[in-house]
Amino acid sequence: MKKALIVVDMQNDFMPTGSLPVKESDELTQLINQLMPRFDLVVASQDWHPADHGSFASQYPGKKPGETVILDGLEQILWPPHCIQETKGAEFVEGLEVKKISHVFHKGIHKNVDSYSAFYDNEHRHATGLGRFLKAQKVTDVYLVGVATDYCVKYSALDACALRLRTHVIIDACRGVELKQGDVERAIGEMNQAGARIVTHRHML
Repeated sequence: MKKALIVVDMQNDFMPTGSLPVKESDELTQLINQLMPRFDLVVASQDWHPADHGSFASQYPGKKPGETVILDGLEQILWPPHCIQETKGAEFVEGLEVKKISHVFHKGIHKNVDSYSAFYDNEHRHATGLGRFLKAQKVTDVYLVGVATDYCVKYSALDACALRLRTHVIIDACRGVELKQGDVERAIGEMNQAGARIVTHRHML
């Protein structure tokens, strides 16, 4: 059994002072650092959008974050511009022990399709390479931490389950967006139903 920690989108723009703030996300950094030594392998995903990405509300005159559009045939929630390639907002949060991360997988790099999952874009047109990498490393179990519980963590967990990885979500090392009340609770239910095990950091430390 080989275990990998997947650190999802711990980037400046998702911190409470960022352009797409996730409440209390800054509280996760030290906990994630403490978890890293418990794993055979640590990898991370990084939202890495072009400046004109189709998920940005700024690309649609009169539209606001939280509204939806059809982007290349798929319903798309609009977000504030965030995690634009080569900007401060796209960088990993200060204090995260990036030297312990063996590989970083960029997502959201294609203008016409968003990518919540660390494995694929939302249409499964493009793979990030994470699934192939984990298979090559003979990883059997993955543990997810980071942001956001109800989006990128959830879709990463669903894809990990579909790839037949034993999937665990360290729920107290994640934080959610909660665009609608109950989104995090619903996400936990979906992950559980797909086969992911919901655990806390006390199982690991």
